[in-house]
Amino acid sequence: MKKYLALFRIRFANALQYRTAALAGIATQFSWGLMEIFAFSAFYRANPDAFPMEFSQTVSYIWMQQAFLALFMMWFWENDIAAAITEGSIAYEMVRPIDLYSLWFCQSAANRLARAILRCAPVLIVALFVPEPFQMTLPPNARQLFLFLLSAVLSLGVVVSFSMLMYISLFYTLSPMGVRIIVAVLSDFLAGATIPLPFFPEPIRAVVELLPFASMQNMPLRIYSGNIAGVEVLRGIVLQVFWLVVLTLIGRIAMGSALKKVIVQGG
Repeated sequence: MKKYLALFRIRFANALQYRTAALAGIATQFSWGLMEIFAFSAFYRANPDAFPMEFSQTVSYIWMQQAFLALFMMWFWENDIAAAITEGSIAYEMVRPIDLYSLWFCQSAANRLARAILRCAPVLIVALFVPEPFQMTLPPNARQLFLFLLSAVLSLGVVVSFSMLMYISLFYTLSPMGVRIIVAVLSDFLAGATIPLPFFPEPIRAVVELLPFASMQNMPLRIYSGNIAGVEVLRGIVLQVFWLVVLTLIGRIAMGSALKKVIVQGG
């Protein structure tokens, strides 16, 4: 366990050095979040009773989504992992006295967390001071904030474990682009990145909320915004734990099977 924690710290500290990229990301995320809120505002002005979320909840959802984009986005790609598989440098990783799945899991989680920490504070500060009704609201109590943080940690685990399946698929493909594009588009839509899941038609929403994508950004952001509470929160967190365990087990089994067939040519 110590070696994985050490690896996590190293990767985390390394990712914190990319401050220029973080500044560019902050400007982009703030602008994009504001445009999304303006778009939703136009629809709400037409008929506010036609929506399943209050406008203040939607505003908080969007601001938190943009602040923690690096934590939840499925189109984020670990080039080091992809290159290790496609270019053959995985041979060096395989001779090390370390579990390869755990190595990549820690690397991906640390990079995501570091990028989120670099970018979240400026976006949140601005979101708290913009004029109403475009202002982000704080959780009403400490309990809701704690549940959000717990759900966000589980969400990170689900995102990383699902991403691991994408990397493992590279053992069987010639190019990572196909898998990357399809998974990014599909998962972002089903996770509530394009529009929150409550806006989906009821029959579709009932199915989507059971998929692993709903255990990604959808759950923590809806908890923070106050869109769900009580038994729904407990059910959502249990589902997050379920998908984290299932996806991790599938990933480990798939990784073990793939590594048995790895052939590295050259030297």
